Amino acid sequence: MKREGYYSSGDFAGRAHITKKTLRYYDAHDILRPSLVTESGARFYTDDDFARLQQILLLKFLGFSLGDIREMTIGDTDYRLMGSSLNLQLKMVEDRIEQLQLVERTIRETIREISQEHAIDWEKMLDLIHMTEMETSLKNQYKNASNISARISLHSLYSENREGWFPWLFRNLDLREGQQVLEVGCGNGALWAERTGDLPQEVRIMMTDISDGMLRDVRRSISDRRFSFLACDVQELPFADESFDLVVANYVLFYCEDIPRALSELRRVLRPGGTLVCSSYGRHHMQEISRLVSDFDDRIVLAAENLYERFGKENGEALLRPFFREISWTEYEDALLVTEAEPLIAYILSCHGNQNPYISERYNDFRTFLKTRMGKGFRVTKEAGFFRAVRS
Repeated sequence: MKREGYYSSGDFAGRAHITKKTLRYYDAHDILRPSLVTESGARFYTDDDFARLQQILLLKFLGFSLGDIREMTIGDTDYRLMGSSLNLQLKMVEDRIEQLQLVERTIRETIREISQEHAIDWEKMLDLIHMTEMETSLKNQYKNASNISARISLHSLYSENREGWFPWLFRNLDLREGQQVLEVGCGNGALWAERTGDLPQEVRIMMTDISDGMLRDVRRSISDRRFSFLACDVQELPFADESFDLVVANYVLFYCEDIPRALSELRRVLRPGGTLVCSSYGRHHMQEISRLVSDFDDRIVLAAENLYERFGKENGEALLRPFFREISWTEYEDALLVTEAEPLIAYILSCHGNQNPYISERYNDFRTFLKTRMGKGFRVTKEAGFFRAVRS
């Protein structure tokens, strides 16, 4: 019997131009499950399932294994999450095009050298081997970008402070003409991307990140002569001593393996009297979300370690003191009032913990649990800000 708004597995496979065998395989391996299974075992799909199938087939086209795809997709097609997902997929396609163009150039150069020198340049051959092992870096880049997008989305939708973190931080940088600025761990460039029109004309900004993929994204979003880009580690900066007037480390230092070493490097590249602006969290930040998921399943831990314990509001000044003077903390006054489950689920799945297996196997139960607990609004504490420190 046909059900309104549902497609039988045969109709769904036919419309999507895949075989029923493929559809059964996706179901059996928990990649794409039907929205409805009747008591008799009949499987039905919806338009939302087409949206997820599109994501699966694109990732498969880009070369990812089905195991990777299972990790990289979520079971919800809320329109805001789909918009973010499509933007991330577009970036992945652009990255793949750039990488394949690089492979093409290297192959052509190798062919030319063989024809001219009658010998193989084995270094070039090794380059080709390394360049064709793209999937791991693309997968990591996709997951990182997806995580960042989920976090930004939750804050932009439900923050009570409508100025927003990035405009607030940008305003507090107090940029001036002629400054040389360094941002370490620039991520997706959100601090600058929408504010280039507010920059002093003669400022120069060097953006760095340990991820080449992140920097490719930033280059595409910021085409401005005042910006330069370089992949490097904050713990080993490739800049001369006393090169910058201002260094920005936005939610970066707590990820460093050796925080004193990173701070020593930041001090080294700052000019005397130069300023470091480094943001972090306090121990109360987003604490209600951790308690919420623990109430759902007490095996879930959203973070293997609390980042604020490594470098945060409570201990940041003590860590900065050996390297800087005039250290002060400025707090961003804000809180979240979350009224919908889907963006909160995306945020929770973006955390660096063990939550994904426990949530994915009970996804619909988890969504129902959140909606019940949320009521008319779920309030979340935010405790974030930045330290400003001066190089002696």
